[in-house]
Amino acid sequence: MTGVVQGVGFRPFVYGLAIHLRLKGFVKNSSGRVLIEIEGDSNAIDRFVDTLRYFPPPLARIDHLEVGALAPLGDPGFRIDPSIDDGSEGVLVCPDVATCEDCLRELFDPQDRRYRYPFLNCVNCGPRLTVVTDVPYDRERTTMAKFVMCAACRAEYEDPRDRRFHAQVVACPGCGPRLSLLDAGGAPLATEDPLTWAAAALRNGAIGALKGLGGFHLACDARSEPTVRELRRRKQRDTKPFAIMVADLAGAQALCAVSPLERALLSSVDRSIVVLTRRAGAPVAPSVAPGLHTLGLMLPYTPLHHLLLAETGADALVMTSGNRADEPIACDDDAPAQLRGVADFFLVHDRPIRLRCDDSIVRIAGGGAVPLRRARGHVPQTLTLTHRLARPTLATGGHLKATFALGGRTSAFVSHHVGDLGDYATYRVWLEAIEHYERLFRITPSRIVHDLHPGYASTRYAVERARAGGEELAVQHHHAHMASCMAEHGLEGPVIGVCFDGAGLGTDGTIWGGEFLVGDYLEARRMAHLAPVPMPGGEQAVRQPWRMAVAHVAYAGLDPAASPIARRLDSATLRAVDRMLARRFNAPLTSSMGRLFDAVAALAGVADQTTFEGEAAARLEALAAGVAPEPGYHVPVDRNGLTLVADPASLIRAVVDDARAGVKSAVIARRFHSAVVDLIVTVCSRLRSATGIRIAVLTGGVFANAILAREADQRLFAAGFEVYTHRLVPPNDGGLCLGQLAIAAARDAAAGTAPH
Repeated sequence: MTGVVQGVGFRPFVYGLAIHLRLKGFVKNSSGRVLIEIEGDSNAIDRFVDTLRYFPPPLARIDHLEVGALAPLGDPGFRIDPSIDDGSEGVLVCPDVATCEDCLRELFDPQDRRYRYPFLNCVNCGPRLTVVTDVPYDRERTTMAKFVMCAACRAEYEDPRDRRFHAQVVACPGCGPRLSLLDAGGAPLATEDPLTWAAAALRNGAIGALKGLGGFHLACDARSEPTVRELRRRKQRDTKPFAIMVADLAGAQALCAVSPLERALLSSVDRSIVVLTRRAGAPVAPSVAPGLHTLGLMLPYTPLHHLLLAETGADALVMTSGNRADEPIACDDDAPAQLRGVADFFLVHDRPIRLRCDDSIVRIAGGGAVPLRRARGHVPQTLTLTHRLARPTLATGGHLKATFALGGRTSAFVSHHVGDLGDYATYRVWLEAIEHYERLFRITPSRIVHDLHPGYASTRYAVERARAGGEELAVQHHHAHMASCMAEHGLEGPVIGVCFDGAGLGTDGTIWGGEFLVGDYLEARRMAHLAPVPMPGGEQAVRQPWRMAVAHVAYAGLDPAASPIARRLDSATLRAVDRMLARRFNAPLTSSMGRLFDAVAALAGVADQTTFEGEAAARLEALAAGVAPEPGYHVPVDRNGLTLVADPASLIRAVVDDARAGVKSAVIARRFHSAVVDLIVTVCSRLRSATGIRIAVLTGGVFANAILAREADQRLFAAGFEVYTHRLVPPNDGGLCLGQLAIAAARDAAAGTAPH
């Protein structure tokens, strides 16, 4: 059988089942599969196969089970044989799994030999992907190889009745990893109990760096405004929200409104950060998530987290990525150097981390859970392509929120979130991850798929690698977005793709981002879009939304010097931008919906400057969330040849009028959200009339906005559309690589080159 069948307690499960049914034979891991031979009563064999097929272990996933008959060998009993590596294919590695209830009971039981041991685990929980060095999955091919099991652990490991039977990372205080403490400079601190020392330091306002599963967290008291503000200063992260860890669901409900679905997300074995609506008066420092109506909460997922929360007695701890702004998450020995001047102390351990992997982030949007960052707990679960690839393929994704995907036949291995490739250290980590995945999954790509943009680091890498040997395929950014959502849901097309994001190079050389595409994996026609507007200063306009406000005001035929933004700018700056617009110097055209959000946010007084991607839009959403639905501003849609063009000029004029009249920013924000939803429904309806297509997919980073995703989904459904939104990969650029793979596979199928 193939699937997620290694590292999930599968062989112990098979052993116990065979013994129960009095069957003889063996089970063993082979590169990408599990092999079983059984002999005995035919009814018992049928029960054995049915149990595997329909009731496998909770962490397992069987993708294919093949059964054949052999002559009985007369085996004396049932056994687990040593793993073999025939080099044929890689194993589907299980994601890291949160500490199970059985282990938690042991963790806090003074009579248990693993009492307060921060690294206890069993076959049903603990590290997986972050410690695997190679396959098949056995202890010698994990970072636990250097820890020799003591007699007691070995006895558990070899006892079929024990839940640690063949648990590859089993350990105890006598033979496993240990905690230690370092000072701010990375020098050892002498203490008998590093955990108690660290907890006391956090209670007293210190900022600590804690080594976890996939890297370091920076932690502090989430209630202390001075401490959180100081963490922002040291981490060089001005406004981007920090994640919070709470001890349990009751702690989460004290801070946020939590729906039944959100409770399930918080409690799931992947333990993602869940973006929740903050309660008024929640006892959290304002600097945790400035200007937002949400908090990102997660429950503890390692024994160390559980112990730390219990020791500190804290209602909530900031638990944010252990890095400086834009750098990769710190890992192992590099942490004291990378985080020098950020952390007051380092709580570390001696179990190496093989793969840096940050926390996943999800939120409810459009009626279900949408991944905003797919990483620990979700990766490397495989996704299935609609068509079969003719050759092993690597898709390199985009430039921001970088991920990549390896494809073999119909399987897509979409990587964890790595970061923004503009940072060279992050780029190096991305390259290392590609190499590791290729080795782990036994895929050596002979084709590289990449974005159209020649300036992306991912594109340059793809071109250089293809030049060294292999095929190269460029895919337009928004076509890849559309295809990624289609691939998630197994859609063949044609569909209407509503592709709203910040930026992606279009086929006409301009910057797209407010697109309505019609087509399938093979072709996507741009049949509607926002009217293009100059983007003064190019990339500067992304960080300074006031620039887009000036551009949109000028495009709308108004005088920027008389607009609400003018009083917050000096006249020389405004004149410089006016000259850029008049001369079209360093002012590329963009149809981006993300930049329209920026313009409205600046005109409403929400954000003139930003420090992270999507900040202005997030602040605008936060304001709109506190206001009852309002009728939207009007956005006319006119035909330009074969294309529909949505002109935002009248919307901008209405926003300026409202701002001058003293209309509250929250009302402006709400009216703008309604206008965007109206636009989506209007354009999709007109495209359906022209094409007969009634399937719409909503994709692109703008659909991380819960108001927009929910209301667009509801309105389109009410208008008779089948609506699909992202559930498996992010709608933002973290999902591009899946779309790129899906397009390559469809082209193979169309060319007749893919094997059946």
